Amino acid sequence: MKIILFQPDIPQNTGNIIRTCSLTNTDLILVKPLGFSINEKNLKRAGLDYFNKTKIEQIDDLESYLSGKKSFYFLSSKAKKLYSDVKFEINSILIFGSETSGLPEIYHEKYPDNFITIPMIENARCLNLSNSVAIVLYEALRQNSFSNLKIKNND
Repeated sequence: MKIILFQPDIPQNTGNIIRTCSLTNTDLILVKPLGFSINEKNLKRAGLDYFNKTKIEQIDDLESYLSGKKSFYFLSSKAKKLYSDVKFEINSILIFGSETSGLPEIYHEKYPDNFITIPMIENARCLNLSNSVAIVLYEALRQNSFSNLKIKNND
């Protein structure tokens, strides 16, 4: 699994997502420009000691990255298809837009069938980015029997 954050703005959200990615063995890709420095203290504070344990890649161009990839989904409050109606593959890529501006319209136009949403009440903005990542990522992992995770034994 891979999570892509398209031009994220809020370092605390990205830090929380780093923690989620670390604990689920999920790669994180950040599409530049970022709305913060990767060295920002709020990012590292939210990511705690997981920052150095997570594979984090920065890319300049999402379109080039997606070239040749088959299993990818954009998350958007504007989509009609529910995330729970998708059959995720173990190598699926989940793409989330910026907290302030979402995803550019070009992706809506080019990949309309690849857009999914988390159900919410009408006329609401959207869920917090790090919560949205966790919801969809864990559904994708569940569908694949959590195959890339060792279940922690608390005994």
